Amino acid sequence: MTDAPDPHGSSTDSPAAGEPIVFSPADEPVRPDPPPAAVAAPTGEAVPGDDATAPHPSVAEAGAESVGAKFDASVAEISKAVVGQPDLVEGVLIALVAGGHVLIEGPPGLGKTLLVTTLAHVAGCDSGRVQFTPDLMPADVTGHSVYDLQQKAFTFVPGPVFTNLLLADEINRAPAKTQAALLEAMQERQVTVDGETRHLPDPFLVLATQNPLEQEGTYPLPEAQLDRFLFKLLADYPDAQGERSILDLYVNGTDPRDPIGLGVERILDAAGVRSLRDAASQVIVEPAVTDYITQLVRRTRSWPGVEVGASPRAGVSLVLAGRAAAACRGRDFVIPDDIKDLAPAVLRHRVRPAPDAELEGVTADALIAAILDAVEAPKGRA
Repeated sequence: MTDAPDPHGSSTDSPAAGEPIVFSPADEPVRPDPPPAAVAAPTGEAVPGDDATAPHPSVAEAGAESVGAKFDASVAEISKAVVGQPDLVEGVLIALVAGGHVLIEGPPGLGKTLLVTTLAHVAGCDSGRVQFTPDLMPADVTGHSVYDLQQKAFTFVPGPVFTNLLLADEINRAPAKTQAALLEAMQERQVTVDGETRHLPDPFLVLATQNPLEQEGTYPLPEAQLDRFLFKLLADYPDAQGERSILDLYVNGTDPRDPIGLGVERILDAAGVRSLRDAASQVIVEPAVTDYITQLVRRTRSWPGVEVGASPRAGVSLVLAGRAAAACRGRDFVIPDDIKDLAPAVLRHRVRPAPDAELEGVTADALIAAILDAVEAPKGRA
């Protein structure tokens, strides 16, 4: 049964005032005529000494242009070290702007660890790494208290989670107890040790990896934890030209693991990342787009061949990711194509195929592609 879009459930993401953006048949927004002088612009604010009724330039538009420039520069710098993975690089950067965690799945040797270290250098942020193993304890991630004989008191020793970018390598090899400790950090951006809550740095991003080829000695991630990841990105083998470029780096005597030696420049810092995130939060999401997101998410719960559909958090993730992607592309509004492009990364770890569908070789990506084809994207407004 197909769910009809809720006409009242998506108005919270529309502009507070002013005329909405209308989508043309080509999915390009058509901006209405400027409001009359007696009405303030949607995002403008009165400046002392100016006419308070005159429209001012959109703050979101100016912010999106800045985000787009920083995004393009960051992609160019990271690509100096991480060769042959353009979609992965862009996806991780969009997640950084959106403030969401990323699960990266792919065989060994594709540069997943290199991507995190290079991203930390370009973003000007601290980074840490945890190699997840079956005997890893929660304290190995969060930290623990040590008794100081001189001060005769317990002193807290922070764990590797107290960083900006945390690489959780082979995350599915840790038991449930350790995953629960990481879950608090991912959701609340804090850890609780010995009854005391400690906040993590801002920004805080978990980039977790898992190997789809080797399942012995692994633990399936809890659904609650999977739902906390904004994206699940797939790392694939590079094409022939990309693989040749990787070899050329070593033939020329350069070490891709050394970003500075490769000439990778720093583009941002922690404050800069926060400013990009704030600018992306001002990107406009029209009611037509939120209706489209609502239909997509609800279809996953009733689609044939789906055992478990996406939660409402998936819709929130599409909004956040859509805003970040639009800002990274220099726009101050989200278009349906942004949602289409991001839907597989947002939904593939939240949609579980039914057992009979899996036996027939149907994947989550195939189900999501069918849903995207069935749900009509907004192309106009009556």
